[in-house]
Amino acid sequence: MAEQQTPAPIRAEGTAPDPLTALGKTDSAVVRDALGVGFAVGLSGFAFGVTSASNGLSLLQTCALSLLVFTGASQFALVGALAGGGNPVTAAAGAFFLGVRNAFYGLRLSQLLELPRWVRPFAAQWVIDETTAVTLAQPTRRARRIGFVVTGLSLYVLWNLTTLLGALGAEAIGDTAAWGLDAAGPATFLALLAPMLRSTTERAVAALAVVLMLGLVPVLPNGVPVLVAALAAPLVLFVQGRRASAGTNSREGTDR
Repeated sequence: MAEQQTPAPIRAEGTAPDPLTALGKTDSAVVRDALGVGFAVGLSGFAFGVTSASNGLSLLQTCALSLLVFTGASQFALVGALAGGGNPVTAAAGAFFLGVRNAFYGLRLSQLLELPRWVRPFAAQWVIDETTAVTLAQPTRRARRIGFVVTGLSLYVLWNLTTLLGALGAEAIGDTAAWGLDAAGPATFLALLAPMLRSTTERAVAALAVVLMLGLVPVLPNGVPVLVAALAAPLVLFVQGRRASAGTNSREGTDR
């Protein structure tokens, strides 16, 4: 009886069920999830617009950063370093290193999405944390493509719109420090970063980076502490490797 109750699309000519339906992930569900991420993160563009304009960048410069760079953490890092009087080259280098992760995302997404070659240069602009997360969460290539496009489009449009509104608002309200909006950038960055720290290694890297950053700010030029803090990852991995090697040697000695 159980076999007779199998839905018709599955019975017909022995065809397999649609993976999206079988996993409970319809196109509309993918779109809903993607829009949720796009709108939730896109609103953070307002904080960037306020931070950038209040730190001396013009409206055109602020909007150009969101249109052309479009990677929140790097934008905040660049504006913060420039606002602190840092060298533009050093500030750009720090922002660059924060954005390097997107290149590694792209390597993985190119395999999952399998987009036509002529589309890839345009899609590369949307390869960021949020589009990668939504894409990787989908069960099929169709769902991944939908998730990537909807997340990227909604986030890009909303981020740039709220950047514009934030920059205009900063000019209208005057001193943003009096409103506490000077902390909006760092707070937004931490809010985006915290959920990504899931393993002990990731937390250790983040903690060491904070210690290096805060310890070196008083003694190094603006922008340089960000570059030095990037050494936290190889240092933590080196220590973990030594511990693993020592543990292996200890077990081998015990077995003997």
